[in-house]
Amino acid sequence: MFRETPFQICERMLLGTAWALKPGRIGTLRPLARMWLASLVAPSRGLPDAGALAETCELAGIAPDLSVPTLLAAYRQGLFPHGHVGAPKWLSPAKRGVLHLDNFRISSRLRSMMRQGRYAVTFDRDFEGVIKACAGRRPGQWHLTWITPRIMHAYAEAHDAGHVHSFEVWNDQGELVGGGYGVAVGRVFVIESQFFRVSNASKIGFSVLAWHLARWGFVLADNKWLTPTTAQMGFHEMPRADYLRRLAALADAPHEAPRQGGRWEPELDAKAVADWRPGAHADTP
Repeated sequence: MFRETPFQICERMLLGTAWALKPGRIGTLRPLARMWLASLVAPSRGLPDAGALAETCELAGIAPDLSVPTLLAAYRQGLFPHGHVGAPKWLSPAKRGVLHLDNFRISSRLRSMMRQGRYAVTFDRDFEGVIKACAGRRPGQWHLTWITPRIMHAYAEAHDAGHVHSFEVWNDQGELVGGGYGVAVGRVFVIESQFFRVSNASKIGFSVLAWHLARWGFVLADNKWLTPTTAQMGFHEMPRADYLRRLAALADAPHEAPRQGGRWEPELDAKAVADWRPGAHADTP
């Protein structure tokens, strides 16, 4: 489970190195080298302080420990692991792409697709299939992924502990055509990755998830970075300092989602969620 062939390892290292040497990123190599050398000389399992980063910096430190307790503590402090080559690095973007769930937007076209009832959405049914698909090749793109076997194992353990959750989208032939996974941190859900094999499949799945997050008392969905697609769905950029303050207030706040160790189960299907008007009472679709 979650293994790479020698060819895949070489491919990832080559493409990861090329990605790091791009003009917009090559400036991070010097501080990264300093952090790496410091971790060799004086290894530390403590987490870096995201609030102490320079305004435009997102690289916080080396991540030698991805155990479940460390991973959860990192998310509560606004950090997450990332990296294509070598040890994972702790990152904290200068601006986070976040969604206040009351501001979620479902396009008319997507509502129409959801009302057709052609796709079923489940939670936590096939985490392994989802994370493998998220790490898989994307049509028309170089195969460069930060979801390495080590990352897969770390999130699989957190999933087994009830902190990481997946959503799956199935077509009427029972095939997995979309999905994603993320980390529940109090009343914040941090999206890790999504994939689709049919156009708009992941959007349908996330729309169903968003209804449930709002229903269960979650306040924010965090996509880490803002993209054109997430901006259309109501996500916006939040400066890191504001995000960290908001996270501190929500990380340990209670919600109504199933507790640690349990799997999430949908309460509504995509067809019913299509009539949801975010901002209204979350318990009425």
